[in-house]
Amino acid sequence: MTQPHTSAGRIPSNKGYRFYVDHLIKPEKLSIEDVNRVKMVFAEQFVEFEHLIQQTASVLSELTNYTAIVLGPDVFNTTLKHIQLVPLSPDSAVTIIVTNTGQVENRKISIPEEVSISDMEKLINMLNHRLKGVPIYQLKARLYSEIADELKKHFTQYKEALQVLERTFTPEKEDRIFLGGTTNIFAQPEFRDVEKVRSLFELLEQHERLQGVISANQSSSGIQVKIGQENVDEAVTHCSIITASYFIEGKSMGQLSILGPTRMEYRKVISLLEYLTHDLSSILNHLYKRGT
Repeated sequence: MTQPHTSAGRIPSNKGYRFYVDHLIKPEKLSIEDVNRVKMVFAEQFVEFEHLIQQTASVLSELTNYTAIVLGPDVFNTTLKHIQLVPLSPDSAVTIIVTNTGQVENRKISIPEEVSISDMEKLINMLNHRLKGVPIYQLKARLYSEIADELKKHFTQYKEALQVLERTFTPEKEDRIFLGGTTNIFAQPEFRDVEKVRSLFELLEQHERLQGVISANQSSSGIQVKIGQENVDEAVTHCSIITASYFIEGKSMGQLSILGPTRMEYRKVISLLEYLTHDLSSILNHLYKRGT
């Protein structure tokens, strides 16, 4: 047992919490209210992956009163499933890029005068045939290494068409982190210390750094619990982070995490994460199969 300051009551040490999590904890049955709230969220008809993930982060933070962090699929594991072209006018269209993880990205493109909508549709068919299954981050490079020579053979205005495709495959800023209840952690009594609040807030704002913290907790199966100084980043050495992976076709694609004080409600959080990752994986698999 430790005593954080003279006026505080005695609380379990990090080693005490570790013993509890490893040897004494038993699954907690979720309340009917919590189950219904999760079902309500997942009953929505999700079209965009990002909306689904953000809703998951929101319901996690709402049901725990802690900060939820959801890590989206790794760009290195995300591949092209198919591309669709939706003409808007003779000189504009929307490209719809669908990935193996169910992500959908719409991008409006301008089509040069020299390139017809018909030519663009033929190009898209070629890309679907040649680039299906290619990692998203490789698309732009593969466009030049594999597609450019093919375009020269079949299209007079291949340079203009190539520029349109390059713009289509130039990714916007990639952000894999989705947060819910960011300020919840600061409502906990442990975070009255200004320095603790400042360092933690900086971490939550630096998504690349935060991604490293969550990725360090990932596991191919089961729940990972990091308590206090077991965490790799100094900003969270006075916190606990509980992480579970979600899957598409048996492959881990991202993580759901809860960030809270070391005295957090471990039983409830672990049970909730197990329930949510199961439902999230089911929906993502459904989106994946629908896109095939």
